[in-house]
Amino acid sequence: MAVNYAGTSSGSRVEDHRRKWDRDEYEKLAKERLDQELEAQAEKERRRKEPPVKRELLKQRDYKVDLDSKLGKSQVITKTTPSSQMGGYYCDVCDCVVKDSINFLDHINGKKHQRNLGMSMNVERSSLDQVKKRFEMNKKKVEEKKKDYDFEARLQELKEEEEKHKAYQREKRKDRKRRADDGVIDRIDPDMASMMGFAGFGSIKKKF
Repeated sequence: MAVNYAGTSSGSRVEDHRRKWDRDEYEKLAKERLDQELEAQAEKERRRKEPPVKRELLKQRDYKVDLDSKLGKSQVITKTTPSSQMGGYYCDVCDCVVKDSINFLDHINGKKHQRNLGMSMNVERSSLDQVKKRFEMNKKKVEEKKKDYDFEARLQELKEEEEKHKAYQREKRKDRKRRADDGVIDRIDPDMASMMGFAGFGSIKKKF
């Protein structure tokens, strides 16, 4: 049995289908990534050593939130319309637009918005003197409201008494006039009244 061996001549080239990698390029990329990681780590260490930012304590708003000025109004929006006029509720502190009033209130009361204002979510701890002053102020407000209510009630009572007095005077005048008219009729002579055509003032007796 004869066996044939296939081979290549010394002058032919053997093709290699494996993928070739540029080692120099990938070494450069790896070095750049390592440098970025080292730089980020150094920046993190630097921020950690810095003193924390002092933020103001949470305080009450000194302005009224506008939620009703644009209700029932229509607005044309184009591609060139600025963000503050794109519809909804615009927050100029955070540069964002919120579509409804409930989410807008949640946003302005949220942590992100307060941090952008330079405040923390911690509130000031009230002292005993501050609490006492607050109680005194609330007590004065209640007393002032009570005084105002008593004054208004007294005015109403005076007005009702005046109306009753006027009604009594009117009834008194009517009664006086009625009595005067009855006295004049009683003093007229029946014959004279009959001659003058006042026979109707007398009593009418029914005949059976």
